[in-house]
Amino acid sequence: MSSVSRIIPYGPPLSLDVARRIAATAEAEAKANGWPMVIAVMDSGANLVVLHKMDQAQTGSITIAQAKAESAVRFKRPTKVFEEALAAGGIHLRLLATHGASPLEGGLPLMLAGQLVGAIGVSGMQSTQDAQVAAAGAKAIADTS
Repeated sequence: MSSVSRIIPYGPPLSLDVARRIAATAEAEAKANGWPMVIAVMDSGANLVVLHKMDQAQTGSITIAQAKAESAVRFKRPTKVFEEALAAGGIHLRLLATHGASPLEGGLPLMLAGQLVGAIGVSGMQSTQDAQVAAAGAKAIADTS
């Protein structure tokens, strides 16, 4: 018997105020570690709400952070899932043909009351460090309800 995954509904889009708090919390984590990062927060429609480039963050991370956030919204899952699938190889390599699926850890869906209300994408350091900063930002959403 196959397992049925719970369908995650899209919720109302994040407000600018909430997105700013999420980005600020992520920035505080990045600063605490001395990591120059780019932080992108999107709403549930994959619309960019906040893009925050810290001083000395590499400019290439601007598009990567946005791609991570967009991937997390559109596919309703952390981008680490895609990174792990590619690392496994074999049939998972078909992921390379999936438009918009960022295979770089650091993108997380933002959940509130069981609904996906947006996503955060972080880029600038190693993927695990990007993920750490994104996770700090994602935790901030619980403080906004």
